[in-house]
Parts: sequence; C-alpha cells; structure tokens
Amino acid sequence: MSIVVRNVSKRFGIFQALDDVSLDVEGGALTALLGPSGSGKSTLLRIIAGLEWPDAGEIQLAGEDATALSTQQRGVGFVFQHYAAFKHMSVRENIAFGLKVRKRPKEEIRSRVNDLLALVQLQGFGDRYPAQLSGGQRQRMALARALAPEPRVLLLDEPFGALDARVRAELRGWLRRLHDETHTTTVFVTHDQEEAMDVADEVVVMNRGRVEQVAPPRELYDAPANEFVMSFVGRANRIGNTWVRPHDLEVVLEPNGSTREAQVERVVHLGFEVRAELVRDDGEQLAVQLTRDQAAALELARGQIVYVRPTRETVF
Repeated sequence: MSIVVRNVSKRFGIFQALDDVSLDVEGGALTALLGPSGSGKSTLLRIIAGLEWPDAGEIQLAGEDATALSTQQRGVGFVFQHYAAFKHMSVRENIAFGLKVRKRPKEEIRSRVNDLLALVQLQGFGDRYPAQLSGGQRQRMALARALAPEPRVLLLDEPFGALDARVRAELRGWLRRLHDETHTTTVFVTHDQEEAMDVADEVVVMNRGRVEQVAPPRELYDAPANEFVMSFVGRANRIGNTWVRPHDLEVVLEPNGSTREAQVERVVHLGFEVRAELVRDDGEQLAVQLTRDQAAALELARGQIVYVRPTRETVF
C-alpha cells in the first residue's frame, strides 16, 4: 500500500517539528527516515500512524485521504523502540492479542500465531514470558505482534535502538529478509546511517523538520543533494569550498607537485579498513580511509610526514 504525505506541518509550542513535508512511499517498499535527534522523523512516523495529528497537510494511504482516520482505521502496525510487551502474557499470547481484540476465530488465531512464530524464528518460545527472552527475541516478538492483524503498513520507531551492536547487525539482516517475505509497506525511523543504508530500498534524510533528500542508499552517498547530506551520510572532509570523502584522499610518501604536506596524528586498524587522522601543513584536519595493504605499504605511524591530494571533490 502506498503512502503519500503532502505539505504536512506540525508544531509543539514554539518548536516546529515538521515544516511543509511532502513524501511518497511506494507500496511494498522498505523506507528509512534518517536524521539527527530533533529532525522530525519520529513525529512524521507518528502522524502517518495516526498517533499525532498534523497542523496542516494531508496523509493518503492507497490513494485515499486518511488524515482524519484513527490508527485502527488506517490498518497500520506500529513497533516502538521499547517493546511494550504485556509482561504477564506469554509470547504466544502477546502475538495473539490484536487478533483476540478483533474477535477472530480461535482456530484462525492459533494458526496465525504459529505461522508468525516460525516467521520470526521463535518456534519453541511461544510459552515463555517476555522476561525470559533476549533483547533481540523480544523485538522479534514485537514485530510478530504488529504483523499479526496483517497490517497494510508497518511502522517502526528506532526498533533496534535499545540493543547492542552485534544484535542490531543481526536484526538488520533479519528485518530485510522478513520484508522480502511479507512485502508489507514498511517505514522505519533511525539515526544510524549504517542501519538505514544497509536495510532500506530508499532513504529519506531529514533535518530541522524538513526533507533534505530522498534517494536509494548508493545515490545518497555518491550524489548528496547538499552539504548537510554530504556531512551526515558517511564521513566527509571539508577543504575550503570543496568536500572530499576519506577514501577519495590519496596518501603518498613523496610530494609530486599536486599534493600537500600533512602529519599523521592517529592510525586506527579496523579489520580490512584502516583510518588515519592527518593534519595538513595549513592546519586543516583530514580523515583518510585506506585498505590494510595501502596502509602497510605506507608504514603509517603517528608523527610521520606524508603528502595528500584529493582524487575526487564535490562542490555545492
């Protein structure tokens, strides 16, 4: 089901949370709302869900005006960062809750819950209680509960924000596979650019209540629309009026006429990748990204003098 946001604005007191935001989400897409804290991404998600009301603008679901509809009437499933599980209910009972409220037949509920337990890889955990699950398992249970009534749209508000890095990485891949199986139109909020780039078909970059750019992950990184997107999505060096990605800086041991002298301040080895922090002779600080082989050939060490030049520059 498609989602259309048209000229939506929302103010909380003197704070402008959303300022004339428009957005189109194709049916069946997995879309990320990415931005810093206070950029308006969670407010936009809550307005799509019907948990907040816009001061101006319109929300359309499947081509129909849904602005005045309640959350239940919109047919959306919502998952929060904190699982909001019913602690006194088993996993099975938590997943079945929405179906029971809708008074579905018992056999249908039993079959649907079994299917969802398999889908979210919680077979054998149905009789446990939330406190007996790991953080990743509880979040998978929350997703199953949201999917149980077969929502037309699935909305996730920083669903992995409370989990550690390893579990987050595992659940990112799991969410992508889940979406490929269900094809439910999904919008999720995150401030983690790696998470957005890893999972989403399309990323919506927000800042100060406005949409800065909407693009697939690769385009967002390679062709940012403005300085904010360039600086927020991936690391970037600003050199005068130009912007240069860390991997677009060439480091050599001898000057060649187009390089500038710099001193190595720090070298960090991260598996295959090596990151170096340099200070150029004019005081400009630079972040450089190299392969392990490149760094080994240069024998980079703190205090070493090297020479750098950009191989690709972006000017706005």
